[in-house]
Amino acid sequence: MNDNKPHYFEFDDQDVVLEVINLQKHFPIRRHASEVLAGAHPFVRAVDGVSFQLRRGEILGLVGESGCGKTTTGKMIMKLLEPTHGSLVFNGEDVTHTGKGSEIHYRRRVQMVFQDPYASMNPRFKVKDVLEEPLLIHKVGATKAERVQKIRAVMEKVKITPYEEYSERHPHMLSGGQRQRIATARTLILEPSVIVADEPVSMIDLSTRAEILHMMKTVQREMELSFLYITHDISTARYFTDRISVMYLGKIMEIGPSDSVIDQPMHPYSRALISAVCEPVPGKANELKVLPITGEIPSAAKIPAGCRFHTRCLEAMEVCKVAEPELLKVGKQHYAACWLNTDEETRRKSREQAVAQLESRAKTA
Repeated sequence: MNDNKPHYFEFDDQDVVLEVINLQKHFPIRRHASEVLAGAHPFVRAVDGVSFQLRRGEILGLVGESGCGKTTTGKMIMKLLEPTHGSLVFNGEDVTHTGKGSEIHYRRRVQMVFQDPYASMNPRFKVKDVLEEPLLIHKVGATKAERVQKIRAVMEKVKITPYEEYSERHPHMLSGGQRQRIATARTLILEPSVIVADEPVSMIDLSTRAEILHMMKTVQREMELSFLYITHDISTARYFTDRISVMYLGKIMEIGPSDSVIDQPMHPYSRALISAVCEPVPGKANELKVLPITGEIPSAAKIPAGCRFHTRCLEAMEVCKVAEPELLKVGKQHYAACWLNTDEETRRKSREQAVAQLESRAKTA
């Protein structure tokens, strides 16, 4: 069990189904020896210290720009990628490194809805085969009749009926919305505790997104599931989630209740993302303003010193260039990693300490 929990983990262990503690994933880069000796960075730090708690029956949103590490985080939770560092705690048990038997049990309890409903199904399988496959893998249902009964029930749950009509179809014979419903049904059929939904509606027509999300939320409430909802669409995150965590360049910049984060964002990056979401109001079109972000996202192989957002932030101060801020409490269950939320004396001391550490490293190098 990991005792080094972040200070912002304030939920009781009995209420938490999954804890992600300082999760990191660094991908090696093939470089010539001379480049490494010259100081070239040998790793892409795709995820660089992500921590959060997921409560039972909660939907937590993980939002941010493309390339910030959202999907990599989801894949590590699914154990599709091995973490470079950090811990996964599921129902109070550390499952970061487990044996084959424990891993199979974990994967039954933690399921994933993939982004692309076209690529996540075997095109040669019929719908009934797609839904029966996880039952066969996990040895659920002793007879064919029992498995068919489970398939019927889960298809009704995701509103794909009648069974006789849809079960014999191949994926290419379904619409995008129907495919995503089947992908969700395949996840639900094992009765998991946690679902990682990676951009589950990004490849669906706008006209059916709300319908699919409403279906997912209804099922989530009925089955008391916990969801990690990965998306770059803040407008759907507000509708679908209980809490939102904002991720940038491999790290969480802000986390808190959805309404609090969106109505009162306390990090410049969060404010910029939210201001870019247009909410059409008749007669007020000219009042919509987008907070500018300068420059481009830095390379994850060369993350800037200090606050990793300071190279694009118009409110950056001297301390932001040398000292990385921690997630500090700015409201009820609301935390943000920004020096703007601290007083001048704290910023001065933090800057002096960071400069001293940099000088010490330079002397020993």
